[in-house]
Amino acid sequence: MTDAATPSLISERSFEPLTAADLHRLSELARADLQQLFARRPETGELYKDRLMMICLCQGGAEHFVRQRRGVKDLDVWTFFSEHPTRPFPYRRRGVKDFGLSHLGRHPDDIGFQGRRVDIIGRSIRRGPDQSSQDSVLEWLRGARTDSARLISQRPVICIFPESERGKVIWDPS
Repeated sequence: MTDAATPSLISERSFEPLTAADLHRLSELARADLQQLFARRPETGELYKDRLMMICLCQGGAEHFVRQRRGVKDLDVWTFFSEHPTRPFPYRRRGVKDFGLSHLGRHPDDIGFQGRRVDIIGRSIRRGPDQSSQDSVLEWLRGARTDSARLISQRPVICIFPESERGKVIWDPS
């Protein structure tokens, strides 16, 4: 494992297993990204600051967490909000964070990063009055009505927030 004083290894993919500490770090990065967004765009913050349902690791990182076969190029984190009747969460918005020095190393194309790039994407989705956060996300994945839902539903989805569910595989298409 790389310590904070040692530069991360540079490689196309990391085949190191993702740990509970890594999932915790991803959750922290996503929540910090949302705080920054809400500070920059107070109108979005007013609508969505209390509507966060889940934060999930998706796509290649989630596949690697479950199967440890293809490695990790970057880490895709999705934040799911209960939709607000006024307007959707800005669906084209993508935050980018640096995972930092770690055993996962850094992708060679991510110049200026210390570690793997973390892409943070948000979606507002329908949540029924008696529906759990997880059931709302699963309904969105099963419905696959958007390109995003179709793309994400092709690989596992791992809950990283709330903390009580961290590491739980909530979706696995295989």
